[in-house]
Amino acid sequence: MRVDVVDGTYELFRHYYALPPHQDESGQDVAAIRGVLSSILSLLGGGATHVGVATDHVIESFRNHLWAGYKTGDGIEPALLAQFHPLEDALEALGVKVWRMTEFEADDALASAAAVAWADPAVEQIRVCSPDKDLAQCVQGRRVVQVDRRREITFDENGVVERFGVKPTSIPDYLALVGDSADGFPGLEGWGPKSASALLARYGTLEAIPEDPGAWEVKVRGAPRLAQVLAAQRERALLFKDLATLRTCADVGESVADWEWRGPTPELDAVCKRLRSAPLAERAREIAGRRDLRPR
Repeated sequence: MRVDVVDGTYELFRHYYALPPHQDESGQDVAAIRGVLSSILSLLGGGATHVGVATDHVIESFRNHLWAGYKTGDGIEPALLAQFHPLEDALEALGVKVWRMTEFEADDALASAAAVAWADPAVEQIRVCSPDKDLAQCVQGRRVVQVDRRREITFDENGVVERFGVKPTSIPDYLALVGDSADGFPGLEGWGPKSASALLARYGTLEAIPEDPGAWEVKVRGAPRLAQVLAAQRERALLFKDLATLRTCADVGESVADWEWRGPTPELDAVCKRLRSAPLAERAREIAGRRDLRPR
């Protein structure tokens, strides 16, 4: 069994900026919703059987209480923001499992789903479908992989090491040092990908990096200054690590069996009619028909 867990928020952003506007029956732009539905149908049409989509039902999360500069909904175009909740309804009408996050983020839901699937011996592979850097921490060997569907690239554990220079378990430490502009925290002054990966490849965590740069077992340019910054801002670095660490306790259910796609629901026709996208419903039924799935 293969499990595909998808970053619905990323997909919505991606299609919003990639597609021309398309109005629904009321004149609202729904192009991104149509794009995401089509993308998920491509996944199902390609053979995916157990699919879950995580969404940010609200933009802010518990992390906003930890760091004032953490990402918010400010600056998101109203036409895009208006498609968040209708997307969730449309995906559920398609028959796909949807995890609507409020306290946690969509990425936490994906990490939680990967953990649930990992514990199921019937699952041969878990595909985390999103290019976001922080999700690389979910990768384990070749059983949990990260998939950039747009570029058609799959990262297993060796791929993560090649991409970042560190193992997946060190990704939160790596982001704490270099920062993550997408999530709104800057990292530490002077620290860049080369210095962070060199030291974390040797020590694994930022806590394990010796305070005395003379004890560093790898050569890093500007070591004395980097050590000084880390010592002075260790508390901030640990906060950034906490921000970058995905939680695996989000409520995604306890059984992978609940994520099995059993075909579209009867509501999909009405949803696609509102979207002025009847072919999407027809496509869903065609895929279900090929699998001999009974209508709900």
